[in-house]
Amino acid sequence: MKPERRLSVGVLGAGLIGVDLAVKVVRSDCLDLRLVAGRTAESSGLQQAARLGLPTASHGIRSLVELEEPLDVVFDASNAIFHAEHAEALAPLGTVLVDLTPSRIGRMVVPTVNGADILDHRDINMVSCGGQASVPIVRAIAQAHRIEYVETVATAATLSVGRGTRLNLDEYVETTQDAVREFTGVQDVKSILNITPARPPATFRVAMSLLGEGLTDDSVRPLVRAAANEVRSFAEGYAVTACTVNDSKAFVAVEVASTGDRIPAYAGNLDIINSAAMRVAEYYATARRPIEAMEAS
Repeated sequence: MKPERRLSVGVLGAGLIGVDLAVKVVRSDCLDLRLVAGRTAESSGLQQAARLGLPTASHGIRSLVELEEPLDVVFDASNAIFHAEHAEALAPLGTVLVDLTPSRIGRMVVPTVNGADILDHRDINMVSCGGQASVPIVRAIAQAHRIEYVETVATAATLSVGRGTRLNLDEYVETTQDAVREFTGVQDVKSILNITPARPPATFRVAMSLLGEGLTDDSVRPLVRAAANEVRSFAEGYAVTACTVNDSKAFVAVEVASTGDRIPAYAGNLDIINSAAMRVAEYYATARRPIEAMEAS
């Protein structure tokens, strides 16, 4: 039998997120890493990728566009301000762009909520690490209750927050709020990101507060448990650390520890968005197989 074709993949950006993504792609059964593209050959991330034996190039998006064969999927792990340019460059090639920056340009996707949307859109936005950690839970509660207000507070260790994220802090907050609004239907939403210099570095965590009607322990806890189990199917370090309900208020806290070997354990913020991006890309690859088989017959 002819072996199933793996989808060709490029990674744009060689920071902590980009290098970890590249390693995850190499280990995938349905994705084939073709290139890790950075903006400068001297960057430590690109040099690290080269030491790992990964194919690298240093001309950014141009390196990916000028490949002999168009890529099936590109992960954009660069900077939100450049994403529109990257999307425009790749659009004529038919490449699916999975955006890990908070640009809010493409279709926002949270794997356990609307992961199948990758089949209908060429530009997929993975929201933010806080969005990936919070949306599944607040959406589950909002679907079963009338919710008037949602607040999410993400706390990340300073060592896990790279230059790109620091440049995009406003976009991070706005995109996270937009995602909570879109997936819950609640309009009164506030999202906060705290970057802590604590030593030892604090494990990434997100606290969620919801105000609404009909909230009880019996109605909220099973929803939180089920939503968390779904997230844990691709992000093993995801854990609920608190779930309390008092009168009209529900409070849920989660911690995310990284289980990847390229990211420190405390940097669950990086691991969860990478794991979410890999989940939707592999879903796309798996869904494409029968389509390609029919086209080839």
